[in-house]
Amino acid sequence: MMQQINYPHVTDWPALAQRPQQGNADVEDSVSKILKKVRAKGDKSLYKMALNYDGVQLDELAVSPREIETAKQSVPEELKAAIRQAATHIEIFHNAQREQVNVIETAPGIRCWRQAVAIEKVGLYIPGGSAPLFSTVLMLAIPARIAGCSEIILCTPAGKDGSVHPAILYAADLCGCTRIFKTGGAQAIAAMAYGTESIPPVQKIFGPGNRYVTEAKQQIQKDGVAIDMPAGPSEVLVIADQTANPAFVAADLLSQAEHGPDSQVILLSTDENMAAAVQQELALQLEQLPRMEITALALQNSRSIVLTDTQEAIAFSNLYAPEHLILQTSDAEMLAQQVRSAGSVFIGHYSPESAGDYASGTNHTLPTNGYAAMYSGVSLDSFVKKISFQQLTREGLNWIGHTVQTMAAAEGLDAHKNAVAIRLKN
Repeated sequence: MMQQINYPHVTDWPALAQRPQQGNADVEDSVSKILKKVRAKGDKSLYKMALNYDGVQLDELAVSPREIETAKQSVPEELKAAIRQAATHIEIFHNAQREQVNVIETAPGIRCWRQAVAIEKVGLYIPGGSAPLFSTVLMLAIPARIAGCSEIILCTPAGKDGSVHPAILYAADLCGCTRIFKTGGAQAIAAMAYGTESIPPVQKIFGPGNRYVTEAKQQIQKDGVAIDMPAGPSEVLVIADQTANPAFVAADLLSQAEHGPDSQVILLSTDENMAAAVQQELALQLEQLPRMEITALALQNSRSIVLTDTQEAIAFSNLYAPEHLILQTSDAEMLAQQVRSAGSVFIGHYSPESAGDYASGTNHTLPTNGYAAMYSGVSLDSFVKKISFQQLTREGLNWIGHTVQTMAAAEGLDAHKNAVAIRLKN
């Protein structure tokens, strides 16, 4: 079960907030080699890595229209309905993030404004592996389509039979992905970054993944390709006081622990009895999970910490900067106002993290590993760049002309000064 720590001194908090070590030196070297191979050998390297890493012999990297139609027919109607309902909620929430152009007159004759313009070519990475994340297709492709991205490329690994999970293809078709390719891991990130004979290069890459995918995303930034954020192993922090339901708390912790053995979950409780009850519930519920072995490994990296009160708990949470923060306390709404670092916050006893993962409408692609202290989760803004505009009349240039010339001269930039002076003399 989770390591139990009661009433640690504040000086011990930074050590308790550390994530599991991932052996980054080896990962960095392996990923660097993969990027170089894909850049040098293109499709050939992707076919070879699909065979070596995934054990699949591919005939084509691109998913054909026939494969998409076949997949759509094989998805159960109940799941299709669930995906459509989730897509509707996600679309409503992200559509509301559109900003109206607001023209500001900073002085007479000087008009300034900012306008959102879509990133033209984006790449979406969807993990396959033991849990094909078709929900992530919705989270990435829907805001990309709303933003107006003209090319939405999706990469995801194929299964042993060379096919992509039908629900992933159904969601991708529903959300407007323009092309889909069968490649996964760091090599998929490389393919979208540099382009191959089959896969076109993109300008920004989105999507979660294991530590190799995360490392690949960080490395391709050096070559001028943007990424959404460093998004690695999943994590959740739950704050629970004496009013919490231990079964609810345990279920929320397990929902993130089951993502993978390198996931981490943290419980902050203000009550020793609550902490003990949650540990008992974890043991009971763990036994019922199909992914029990994976989940148990994640719990070994996890901690249950008893603190004095919810104020201490929110302070620890802000230090930890969790991907997901769940507040199961009597003062949850008040605590929510004190959150300074978190990817997404779930307020109250009936707001499970699973709701945000699938269908409440918020985005589940979030910063992990403490990056929530300085990164936001994916939103409509992630798929646009905001360009500033200004328009000056003669009156406007007269208004600030002396200021601009004075400042330019003081910086020793005479050409800047002259660009104003020559107009005012004309």
